[in-house]
Amino acid sequence: MPNTYTQIHIQTVFAVKYREAVIAPDWKEELYKYITGIIQNYDHKLLEINGMPDHVHIFFGMRPTQGLSKLMQQVKEDSTKWINSRGFVRHKFNWQEGFGAFSYSRSHVPAVCAYIKKQEEHHRKKTFLTEYKELLTAFEIEFDEAYLFKPLI
Repeated sequence: MPNTYTQIHIQTVFAVKYREAVIAPDWKEELYKYITGIIQNYDHKLLEINGMPDHVHIFFGMRPTQGLSKLMQQVKEDSTKWINSRGFVRHKFNWQEGFGAFSYSRSHVPAVCAYIKKQEEHHRKKTFLTEYKELLTAFEIEFDEAYLFKPLI
């Protein structure tokens, strides 16, 4: 769109179905590169991606050419097909329904990137569910415990 200028920074967080810890160290970087490609193919700018065996954080500059829900649907659908086609897990892989999305000003970009880079260190002290609830609370997002990511099975 001519004469459209934006600066939109979004962090999304989503989990493996039932929060199973199946994203293995030996293929997680490949997964992150694949997801980066999806984000970039839709003309968004990836700033940082990282996660843990049961969830992923993506921080990107979003272009106003696509809705966030549609983008996350594509990321999850395409990466699910990619994971399953490579046989990385013994059973059928799926992401859990839904995602969290949090917007940031330009001045917060370095801190958010650093936070996402240090996921392994961060989760030595805090569980994913605790982290997620803290994000929702910090951004003053009302939530119902019944609809948060399902607990570990």
